[in-house]
Amino acid sequence: MSLAKILTRAQVGVKAPKVTVEVHLSNGLPAFIIVGLPETSVKESKERVRSALVNSGFLFPDQRITVNLAPADLPKEGGRYDLAIAVGILVASGQIQNTEISNFEFFGELALSGELSAITAILPSVMAATEENHVAYIPRGNDQLASLVSQSNRKAVTSLQEIWLDLHGQQSLSLNIIYDHVSEQALEQLDMSDVKGQKIAKRVLEIAAAGGHNLLFLGPPGTGKSMLAQRIPTIMPQMTTQQALETAAVYSLVGQSVTHQNWLNRPFRSPHHTCSAVALVGGSSNPKPGEISLAHNGILFLDELPEFDRKVLDSLRTPMETGQVTISRAARQVDFPANFQLVAALNPSPTGHHSDKRATPDQVLKYLSKVSGPFLDRIDLQVELPRLTTEELQSTQPEESSADIRMRVEKAVQFAYQRQEKNNAALSTKELQLHCALSKADAMFLGKAAEKLALSPRSYHKVLKVARTIADLNLQEDIDLASLKEALSYRAFERLLAQLTAY
Repeated sequence: MSLAKILTRAQVGVKAPKVTVEVHLSNGLPAFIIVGLPETSVKESKERVRSALVNSGFLFPDQRITVNLAPADLPKEGGRYDLAIAVGILVASGQIQNTEISNFEFFGELALSGELSAITAILPSVMAATEENHVAYIPRGNDQLASLVSQSNRKAVTSLQEIWLDLHGQQSLSLNIIYDHVSEQALEQLDMSDVKGQKIAKRVLEIAAAGGHNLLFLGPPGTGKSMLAQRIPTIMPQMTTQQALETAAVYSLVGQSVTHQNWLNRPFRSPHHTCSAVALVGGSSNPKPGEISLAHNGILFLDELPEFDRKVLDSLRTPMETGQVTISRAARQVDFPANFQLVAALNPSPTGHHSDKRATPDQVLKYLSKVSGPFLDRIDLQVELPRLTTEELQSTQPEESSADIRMRVEKAVQFAYQRQEKNNAALSTKELQLHCALSKADAMFLGKAAEKLALSPRSYHKVLKVARTIADLNLQEDIDLASLKEALSYRAFERLLAQLTAY
């Protein structure tokens, strides 16, 4: 047989479109040609495949070899096609004979010795192969990560010779190697009990975790803003298997480690304030996910918020609303998931605190104006952290643990999901009318409060969503007046701006 068709997959964002590797051997001067929009790294696979076949003891055909990577209009890059090309040459030259080759997919980069090296973005490929009930031959180095995909059929391979022996039934490879799923415990486990005082801040964290709300901490240096933010994942509900797979798929695109020990942990990303918009949102000529996609289903913590470039912060506005980011370039357009929860922290003055008399109100306003109004409009909870008293700092009284708070959060999340199958922060305008209905007196109270505080329509809806979460924490079917008042009290940044402009 001088023509062979082998299946593999490309990588486009978090998707893995099918690629058919067609190999044709024909008479003529010996040549090795790859067509189908291959980039330089794919063109170089000719030398890797040639050496791998020879060093593995196979015959490299002394003919004209034409390899077509279909579809031809899909850009191909990386060494992920090496194994499929090598197997295609062996099938086309008759060195591999297997009638079920169309049910297999091959992934892996070849070393010159014929051994297989791990590749990036293996999870989307294995997930796509599983949907079509195909068996995936993958490098041994990728197998533990690929085993996270339930109902997948995969064989871990270390060399070309192992594939030849398996396809001929001489030495079968193990199907679906099982690995131990054990949760990783950090050596120094973070816990909310480490934080002294700050009862209001802890209450707000509980509300944010239960409803998926964005949060802003406002306070002078040393009040525990970063300390509290780092402990938010410890009180959040554990990710579902589907959420964990989505997050792991994003991490596999950039080659970052995801294991059985940490794959269920919610991501916590804390980029430095000098990061660019491309680093935060994603991009480059070959689109890669940014920090907001790496924080998918987890926390994105922005410390020293006014120090970020204003354009960088404003680039987050659309992803915060839609839960995904679209990177558009001349050559291609790629969608990345970005369903993150934003936690931000800032000092209320460039000198530390607006009341320390080291900066004028105008200087403080200029500093705070680096954060735009539309960006702040998308933050549901704003809370000011006061300085700790000496009595609170020296207190030996035990604080509430993360486990106790998490128990209440999980009950509230379950209560909300039974009603609407999503968290409160994701409710649409129509769903708000259905699930956040107010009595006539409460609606009148909220209307007057919105006028007095000059709330935008978006802020008005944010207050309703927060009140819904507070009611859920109390396991109440309806939003009461106390929940509304508490939700309105968490607008500290707006109160600070009103105070400064009143001078």
